[in-house]
Amino acid sequence: MRGKNILAAGLIFCMSTQLLCACQEQQLAVSDKVHAGVICYNQSDTFLDELITCFKEKLSDYGSEEFKTTVTLRDAAGSQRTQNDQVKELIDAGCNVLCVNLVDRADPSEIIDLARDNNVPIIFFNREPVAEDLMQWDGLYYVGAEAKQSGVMQGELAVDVIQADSRIDRNKDGRIQYVVLEGEPGHQDAIIRTENAVDTLKNNGIELEKLSYGIANWNRAQAQNRMLLLISQYQNKIELVLANNDDMALGAIDAYKKLNYSESALPVFFGIDGTDVGLQAVLDGEMSGTVYNDKEGQAEAMAELAVALVSGKGMEDIKFEKDKYIYLPYSKVTMDNVEDYLPEPANYR
Repeated sequence: MRGKNILAAGLIFCMSTQLLCACQEQQLAVSDKVHAGVICYNQSDTFLDELITCFKEKLSDYGSEEFKTTVTLRDAAGSQRTQNDQVKELIDAGCNVLCVNLVDRADPSEIIDLARDNNVPIIFFNREPVAEDLMQWDGLYYVGAEAKQSGVMQGELAVDVIQADSRIDRNKDGRIQYVVLEGEPGHQDAIIRTENAVDTLKNNGIELEKLSYGIANWNRAQAQNRMLLLISQYQNKIELVLANNDDMALGAIDAYKKLNYSESALPVFFGIDGTDVGLQAVLDGEMSGTVYNDKEGQAEAMAELAVALVSGKGMEDIKFEKDKYIYLPYSKVTMDNVEDYLPEPANYR
């Protein structure tokens, strides 16, 4: 009987030890070096390119003789399968924190499993995962901005311009005929930006008539092509162009330039993101306004969080929403304040 008790006690001890080890394996490893793997959905996206450049600069500011920082960048070029493979590659290469801009925000499961199995935390950025996915593991976070706020602000910018200039209603029918240039089909931010911009205009007493929309996948060249088609269909009827980002607004402007439209025949254009080229277009009077997406603030938040996750120090100083989210506010940009947002002249594109 005594032998059985000793055997049972030994089994319990072994099981307890295994459980303790398993729990310890789930704790994020502490290191004196940040090797950040950054994977974006498509590096040709102007805003993302600027954000990643900012992140590299902000992270390098944390570097010292005692604390090294490096960044390895991968471009998924619009393929979720490619992005999954790149995450595995970067983990195998020794990255101890990942910054992931998802191709498909609804399909992060393989990435999350890889990170959790290897104890490598993920900072998702710019494209917000579904809330349930972010709750799968303690090592998952998100840095970005609220899409609704950008849509509301874009609508407010348009309201101010339309109310201040009766000439925008060129046919004097009491309504503003408009088109929308949208990002990817079904993309959460595209839907939210569009809905809130339009609702804000309506809620402020602007009578609207939607002529059409074009899907341009956040891309300037695609937006130009879509806009050429819309112009051929509606000619001079278009009075307002709402674009989900600056690149698509600029693509629409490119279309009118290609057709040699006079300034008096142009609609008003509004973008979102406040990219360098978008800000320059506001300064030049080509775009009536944009909504600034705080890339510097997001890059700083990503760098601070990456350092805290890897070093094990500073997490208590970071202000999270719902323990996992860091949101930076948007701001409205017009001709009156655009110089406050413009980069140094050497950085102009």
